[in-house]
Amino acid sequence: MRINVLQHTPSEGPGSIADWASAHGHELYIYHPYQFNGVLPTAAETDLLVILGGPMSPNDDLDWIENERQLIKQLLAQHKPIFGACYGAQQIAKTLGYGVLKAPHKEVGWAPVYRQATVVPGLPEQLTALHWHEEMFEVPREAQLLFTSDLVHNQGFVLGDNVIGLQFHLEPKALNVRTMVVNDGQYAMDHNDLHQTPETILKTAVPAANRAAIDAIFDFLTNTH
Repeated sequence: MRINVLQHTPSEGPGSIADWASAHGHELYIYHPYQFNGVLPTAAETDLLVILGGPMSPNDDLDWIENERQLIKQLLAQHKPIFGACYGAQQIAKTLGYGVLKAPHKEVGWAPVYRQATVVPGLPEQLTALHWHEEMFEVPREAQLLFTSDLVHNQGFVLGDNVIGLQFHLEPKALNVRTMVVNDGQYAMDHNDLHQTPETILKTAVPAANRAAIDAIFDFLTNTH
């Protein structure tokens, strides 16, 4: 299987998604459309699409952001698996015709999320996830709400058996967290409703349950559960 990853900032890589892909013998291709003139894969060469987070908004008027949505639209029509984290989940919702709005609270740091649907086998009732956002998606009417948090209700959705979007991050490993904090830690200091400093975020160990949840999500999306 060819897994095409759309990465949108150097500090937010695929993390444990790459580990899952390697364990299953899949090939990972990482694209950086924000950096390399909007280069994107085609739908024909995509077996699974991963859309990672980034500092941009789906509401930004940039050609490559619109082109990403055209790719998502094609893959949705072909019923291919898609996973979006943070900005990536917002892009999926926007492609489906729903809004990306200012969230009621800016969340930067570690905080619990609560499972709202049992359609994905192996997901626990609660996870401690890494949050790094101040916008949120509207949950598509055709999808199920998958997660909520204490501060932001719309934290995740699942559409059918092949699309999952999460407003938070389960994919970061320890190196990914360190990379996010040392490069973008100031983001946590500006009006952060989780009231966590970069030092606090760094001191929190990545929960082992997050890797297990990524495995469960990608097993579900690829029908290997």
